Amino acid sequence: MAGRNKRAAGGRSKRRTLMDKNIAFPVTEAYKNLRTNISFALSTKNNRIFAVSSALASEGKSTVAANIAITLAQNNSKVLLIDGDLRKPVQHKVFELKNDVGISTLIGGLNSFKEVVNAGVIDNLDIVTCGPIPPNPSELLGSDNMKSLLTQLSSRYDYIIVDTPPINIVTDALTLLDTIAGILLVAKHAQSTYDALEQAIDSIKLADGALLGVVVNNMSVTGGKYGGKYSYKYKYSYGYSYSSSGDEDEDEE
Repeated sequence: MAGRNKRAAGGRSKRRTLMDKNIAFPVTEAYKNLRTNISFALSTKNNRIFAVSSALASEGKSTVAANIAITLAQNNSKVLLIDGDLRKPVQHKVFELKNDVGISTLIGGLNSFKEVVNAGVIDNLDIVTCGPIPPNPSELLGSDNMKSLLTQLSSRYDYIIVDTPPINIVTDALTLLDTIAGILLVAKHAQSTYDALEQAIDSIKLADGALLGVVVNNMSVTGGKYGGKYSYKYKYSYGYSYSSSGDEDEDEE
Protein backbone atom coordinates (compact mmCIF):
# COMPACT_ATOMS: atom_id res chain seq x y z
CA MET A 1 0.00 0.00 0.00
CA ALA A 2 1.50 3.32 -1.07
CA GLY A 3 2.11 5.69 1.81
CA ARG A 4 -1.39 5.66 3.28
CA ASN A 5 -2.16 9.07 4.75
CA LYS A 6 1.52 9.98 4.80
CA ARG A 7 2.09 13.61 4.02
CA ALA A 8 4.47 14.73 1.34
CA ALA A 9 7.39 16.95 2.19
CA GLY A 10 6.97 20.68 1.82
CA GLY A 11 4.11 21.41 4.20
CA ARG A 12 0.42 21.74 3.71
CA SER A 13 -1.04 22.13 0.22
CA LYS A 14 -2.26 25.60 -0.81
CA ARG A 15 -5.04 24.17 -2.93
CA ARG A 16 -8.34 24.33 -1.11
CA THR A 17 -10.40 21.19 -0.77
CA LEU A 18 -13.58 20.24 1.01
CA MET A 19 -11.42 18.74 3.76
CA ASP A 20 -10.38 22.21 4.89
CA LYS A 21 -12.06 23.11 8.17
CA ASN A 22 -12.69 26.72 7.15
CA ILE A 23 -14.27 25.96 3.80
CA ALA A 24 -17.27 28.20 3.15
CA PHE A 25 -20.77 26.74 3.23
CA PRO A 26 -21.60 27.76 -0.39
CA VAL A 27 -18.56 25.82 -1.56
CA THR A 28 -19.74 22.63 0.08
CA GLU A 29 -23.24 23.09 -1.27
CA ALA A 30 -21.92 23.75 -4.77
CA TYR A 31 -20.10 20.43 -4.86
CA LYS A 32 -23.12 18.59 -3.49
CA ASN A 33 -25.17 19.97 -6.35
CA LEU A 34 -22.42 19.15 -8.81
CA ARG A 35 -22.33 15.61 -7.40
CA THR A 36 -26.04 15.25 -8.12
CA ASN A 37 -25.65 16.49 -11.68
CA ILE A 38 -22.74 14.15 -12.35
CA SER A 39 -24.78 11.23 -11.05
CA PHE A 40 -27.57 12.11 -13.48
CA ALA A 41 -25.10 12.51 -16.36
CA LEU A 42 -23.65 9.06 -15.67
CA SER A 43 -26.99 7.33 -15.08
CA THR A 44 -27.36 6.32 -18.74
CA LYS A 45 -23.72 5.33 -19.27
CA ASN A 46 -22.20 1.85 -19.29
CA ASN A 47 -19.88 2.66 -16.41
CA ARG A 48 -19.07 5.35 -13.88
CA ILE A 49 -15.51 6.00 -14.97
CA PHE A 50 -14.93 9.57 -16.11
CA ALA A 51 -12.11 11.98 -16.77
CA VAL A 52 -11.80 15.56 -15.59
CA SER A 53 -9.91 17.83 -17.95
CA SER A 54 -9.76 21.38 -19.29
CA ALA A 55 -9.01 23.09 -22.55
CA LEU A 56 -5.79 24.70 -21.38
CA ALA A 57 -3.54 24.72 -18.33
CA SER A 58 -4.18 26.59 -15.07
CA GLU A 59 -7.97 26.37 -15.22
CA GLY A 60 -8.47 24.52 -11.94
CA LYS A 61 -9.23 21.00 -13.20
CA SER A 62 -7.20 19.20 -10.55
CA THR A 63 -8.84 21.01 -7.65
CA VAL A 64 -12.26 20.33 -9.14
CA ALA A 65 -11.38 16.64 -9.66
CA ALA A 66 -10.19 16.36 -6.05
CA ASN A 67 -13.30 17.99 -4.64
CA ILE A 68 -15.64 15.92 -6.79
CA ALA A 69 -13.92 12.80 -5.48
CA ILE A 70 -14.29 14.00 -1.91
CA THR A 71 -17.96 14.90 -2.20
CA LEU A 72 -18.80 11.60 -3.88
CA ALA A 73 -17.00 9.75 -1.08
CA GLN A 74 -18.89 11.78 1.51
CA ASN A 75 -22.09 10.41 -0.01
CA ASN A 76 -21.01 6.88 0.95
CA SER A 77 -19.87 5.96 -2.56
CA LYS A 78 -16.64 4.03 -2.97
CA VAL A 79 -14.41 6.32 -5.03
CA LEU A 80 -11.03 5.98 -6.71
CA LEU A 81 -9.19 9.10 -7.86
CA ILE A 82 -6.33 8.51 -10.31
CA ASP A 83 -3.83 11.21 -11.17
CA GLY A 84 -3.60 10.57 -14.90
CA ASP A 85 -1.77 13.80 -15.61
CA LEU A 86 1.52 12.08 -16.29
CA ARG A 87 3.15 15.36 -17.29
CA LYS A 88 2.36 17.80 -14.46
CA PRO A 89 0.74 15.79 -11.66
CA VAL A 90 -0.59 17.60 -8.59
CA GLN A 91 -2.94 15.24 -6.74
CA HIS A 92 -0.12 14.07 -4.46
CA LYS A 93 0.27 17.75 -3.48
CA VAL A 94 -3.45 18.32 -3.06
CA PHE A 95 -3.74 15.38 -0.64
CA GLU A 96 -0.15 15.57 0.63
CA LEU A 97 0.79 12.02 -0.33
CA LYS A 98 4.05 10.42 -1.33
CA ASN A 99 4.59 10.03 -5.07
CA ASP A 100 7.39 7.48 -5.30
CA VAL A 101 5.08 5.01 -7.04
CA GLY A 102 1.77 5.46 -8.80
CA ILE A 103 -0.20 4.89 -11.97
CA SER A 104 2.94 5.17 -14.12
CA THR A 105 4.68 2.31 -12.31
CA LEU A 106 1.45 0.31 -12.14
CA ILE A 107 0.78 0.50 -15.88
CA GLY A 108 4.47 -0.08 -16.55
CA GLY A 109 4.33 -3.37 -14.64
CA LEU A 110 6.70 -2.29 -11.88
CA ASN A 111 4.17 -2.39 -9.05
CA SER A 112 0.86 -3.99 -8.16
CA PHE A 113 -2.31 -2.03 -7.47
CA LYS A 114 -2.02 -2.84 -3.77
CA GLU A 115 1.46 -1.31 -3.76
CA VAL A 116 0.43 1.99 -5.36
CA VAL A 117 -3.03 2.70 -3.97
CA ASN A 118 -3.41 5.11 -1.05
CA ALA A 119 -6.38 3.46 0.63
CA GLY A 120 -8.71 5.39 2.90
CA VAL A 121 -7.26 8.86 2.42
CA ILE A 122 -10.67 9.81 3.73
CA ASP A 123 -13.58 7.45 4.29
CA ASN A 124 -14.54 5.78 0.97
CA LEU A 125 -11.80 7.54 -1.03
CA ASP A 126 -8.74 5.77 -2.42
CA ILE A 127 -6.13 7.63 -4.47
CA VAL A 128 -3.48 6.52 -6.96
CA THR A 129 -0.95 9.27 -7.56
CA CYS A 130 0.99 9.71 -10.78
CA GLY A 131 4.29 8.23 -9.67
CA PRO A 132 7.50 9.04 -11.55
CA ILE A 133 6.85 11.05 -14.71
CA PRO A 134 7.38 8.64 -17.65
CA PRO A 135 8.99 9.47 -21.00
CA ASN A 136 5.90 8.27 -22.88
CA PRO A 137 2.80 9.58 -21.02
CA SER A 138 0.37 9.42 -23.96
CA GLU A 139 1.29 5.84 -24.76
CA LEU A 140 0.94 4.75 -21.13
CA LEU A 141 -2.40 6.43 -20.54
CA GLY A 142 -3.86 5.08 -23.77
CA SER A 143 -2.35 1.61 -23.41
CA ASP A 144 -4.25 -1.64 -23.23
CA ASN A 145 -2.87 -2.07 -19.72
CA MET A 146 -4.55 1.16 -18.60
CA LYS A 147 -7.86 0.28 -20.21
CA SER A 148 -7.78 -3.22 -18.75
CA LEU A 149 -6.98 -1.78 -15.32
CA LEU A 150 -9.93 0.61 -15.42
CA THR A 151 -12.27 -2.16 -16.48
CA GLN A 152 -11.09 -4.40 -13.64
CA LEU A 153 -11.29 -1.66 -11.03
CA SER A 154 -14.80 -0.65 -12.06
CA SER A 155 -16.12 -3.67 -10.16
CA ARG A 156 -14.50 -2.43 -6.94
CA TYR A 157 -15.56 1.21 -7.02
CA ASP A 158 -18.79 3.12 -7.52
CA TYR A 159 -16.88 5.93 -9.25
CA ILE A 160 -13.45 6.20 -10.83
CA ILE A 161 -12.18 9.69 -11.62
CA VAL A 162 -9.12 10.27 -13.80
CA ASP A 163 -7.45 13.68 -13.64
CA THR A 164 -6.05 14.19 -17.16
CA PRO A 165 -3.93 16.84 -18.94
CA PRO A 166 -5.53 19.74 -20.84
CA ILE A 167 -7.11 18.57 -24.08
CA ASN A 168 -5.89 21.40 -26.30
CA ILE A 169 -2.29 20.82 -25.26
CA VAL A 170 -1.98 17.03 -25.48
CA THR A 171 -4.33 14.23 -26.53
CA ASP A 172 -3.86 12.07 -23.43
CA ALA A 173 -7.47 12.38 -22.21
CA LEU A 174 -8.86 11.48 -25.62
CA THR A 175 -7.05 8.13 -25.60
CA LEU A 176 -9.34 6.97 -22.78
CA LEU A 177 -12.63 7.76 -24.47
CA ASP A 178 -13.39 4.22 -25.61
CA THR A 179 -13.12 3.00 -22.00
CA ILE A 180 -14.63 5.77 -19.89
CA ALA A 181 -18.17 7.20 -19.71
CA GLY A 182 -17.01 10.63 -20.78
CA ILE A 183 -15.13 13.81 -19.92
CA LEU A 184 -16.09 16.63 -17.58
CA LEU A 185 -14.51 19.88 -18.75
CA VAL A 186 -13.41 22.61 -16.37
CA ALA A 187 -13.26 26.24 -17.49
CA LYS A 188 -12.11 29.25 -15.50
CA HIS A 189 -14.26 32.36 -15.48
CA ALA A 190 -12.57 35.43 -17.04
CA GLN A 191 -9.66 33.31 -18.21
CA SER A 192 -10.89 30.46 -20.39
CA THR A 193 -11.95 31.55 -23.86
CA TYR A 194 -14.92 30.36 -25.86
CA ASP A 195 -12.62 29.44 -28.74
CA ALA A 196 -10.42 27.25 -26.54
CA LEU A 197 -13.42 25.58 -24.92
CA GLU A 198 -15.07 25.01 -28.28
CA GLN A 199 -11.87 23.44 -29.61
CA ALA A 200 -11.75 21.05 -26.66
CA ILE A 201 -15.41 20.08 -27.11
CA ASP A 202 -14.89 19.53 -30.83
CA SER A 203 -11.90 17.29 -30.07
CA ILE A 204 -14.05 15.14 -27.80
CA LYS A 205 -16.81 14.89 -30.41
CA LEU A 206 -14.35 14.07 -33.21
CA ALA A 207 -13.01 11.24 -31.08
CA ASP A 208 -16.58 9.92 -30.64
CA GLY A 209 -16.43 10.69 -26.95
CA ALA A 210 -19.08 11.95 -24.55
CA LEU A 211 -19.01 15.39 -22.97
CA LEU A 212 -20.56 14.97 -19.52
CA GLY A 213 -20.73 18.69 -18.90
CA VAL A 214 -18.78 21.88 -18.32
CA VAL A 215 -17.94 23.34 -14.92
CA VAL A 216 -17.15 27.06 -14.92
CA ASN A 217 -15.29 28.05 -11.77
CA ASN A 218 -13.86 31.21 -10.20
CA MET A 219 -17.04 33.26 -10.74
CA SER A 220 -17.26 36.06 -8.18
CA VAL A 221 -20.11 36.35 -5.74
CA THR A 222 -20.35 39.68 -3.95
CA GLY A 223 -22.13 40.52 -0.76
CA GLY A 224 -23.45 38.27 1.98
CA LYS A 225 -21.47 36.36 4.54
CA TYR A 226 -19.42 34.46 1.98
CA GLY A 227 -18.32 37.12 -0.49
CA GLY A 228 -15.55 36.15 -2.89
CA LYS A 229 -14.88 33.79 -5.73
CA TYR A 230 -17.33 31.02 -4.88
CA SER A 231 -19.62 30.49 -7.84
CA TYR A 232 -19.81 27.51 -10.17
CA LYS A 233 -21.87 26.89 -13.24
CA TYR A 234 -22.47 23.39 -14.50
CA LYS A 235 -23.84 22.68 -17.95
CA TYR A 236 -24.88 19.36 -19.40
CA SER A 237 -23.72 18.57 -22.91
CA TYR A 238 -27.34 18.42 -24.08
CA GLY A 239 -28.10 21.94 -22.99
CA TYR A 240 -29.48 21.90 -19.47
CA SER A 241 -27.66 24.43 -17.33
CA TYR A 242 -27.30 24.66 -13.58
CA SER A 243 -25.50 27.19 -11.43
CA SER A 244 -24.57 27.27 -7.78
CA SER A 245 -21.88 28.41 -5.40
CA GLY A 246 -18.45 26.84 -5.32
CA ASP A 247 -14.80 27.60 -4.82
CA GLU A 248 -11.61 27.95 -6.73
CA ASP A 249 -8.24 29.02 -5.45
CA GLU A 250 -4.86 29.32 -7.05
CA ASP A 251 -3.99 28.57 -10.62
CA GLU A 252 -2.96 25.02 -11.36
CA GLU A 253 -2.67 22.45 -14.09
